Amino acid sequence: MDIKSLPKIELHCHLDGSVRPQTVIDIAKNDGIELPTYDLDKIKKQMVAPMECKDLKDYLTRFNLPGLVMQSKGNLIRVTSELMADAARENVKYIEIRFAPQLHTKEGLTIKEVISSVIVGMRIGEKKFGIRGNLILCCMRNFGVEKAFEVVENGREFLGMGVVGIDLCANEDAGFCEVFQEPIKLAKEYGYRITIHAGETGIGENVSDAVKLLGAERIGHGVFIKDCIEAYEIVKRQNIALEICPTSNVQTRAVGSFSEHPVYNFMKDGIRVTLNTDNRTVSSTNLEKEINIIHKEFGMTYEEYKIIYSNSVEASFASEVMKAELMKFIK
Repeated sequence: MDIKSLPKIELHCHLDGSVRPQTVIDIAKNDGIELPTYDLDKIKKQMVAPMECKDLKDYLTRFNLPGLVMQSKGNLIRVTSELMADAARENVKYIEIRFAPQLHTKEGLTIKEVISSVIVGMRIGEKKFGIRGNLILCCMRNFGVEKAFEVVENGREFLGMGVVGIDLCANEDAGFCEVFQEPIKLAKEYGYRITIHAGETGIGENVSDAVKLLGAERIGHGVFIKDCIEAYEIVKRQNIALEICPTSNVQTRAVGSFSEHPVYNFMKDGIRVTLNTDNRTVSSTNLEKEINIIHKEFGMTYEEYKIIYSNSVEASFASEVMKAELMKFIK
């Protein structure tokens, strides 16, 4: 199977986790932003997580440096268009980029200015590199409910203009879904599609809650449905797509190794799995690498890859017209 030439779909990719290390240095020098070092190798060490992090919190510390340089319109446009370029190089036909707008307001940008800037960067990438994209707005769980409402309200006017979905992310505590029912309910009423980070850190019950309480159409990660019968059955019965990110899952210790990852068993049992990078820079990965991992570890065939590709298209928040176009790329 020629993985490099395969058409690819990416549904779970964080913008701030996918910034080029050289871009961090370039922007910092240009804008007078103080970094602990301007040596590329040393910057990479601070932005790329090891294969064995202590836990998810440890993994998330690698987002600190990108956050420093993603505080202006021009810089947000640049990092977004560069991500589109990077994805296009590995034959990604469609990508859904997610980001938390509130993380980029520290230097005075409004949430709407942040969103519009990322849209501009995405459109530049589409025009220059022949890739299509949409955006998912993340509400940070640690910021609380009111901040979630703020994202939902400010992003509303961009629905149909590049924004398609809403997400809840950051460190995962048990029972978080109950707290966020109202802002996610409002988002659904406005027309946002719903994907929720859940079941990433050992709490399979959060996946059940995400579907039942929040109406999640997709689950970010969802690895731990393997340990929760109710969550497993709900995901399978309701055809909920799992946004699986193998390298990230090993790094955060969601699984002990690639060979222990349940993704292949999920797929064989008819669960709707998709393959994604999560964070291209933080996990030092791309979609070609993620597909190759599953191919090597489990002997995934081309016919099985076609199922994953089709799952990704069908579970995407793209329009029906765009989905039809994307399906034409797979034989």
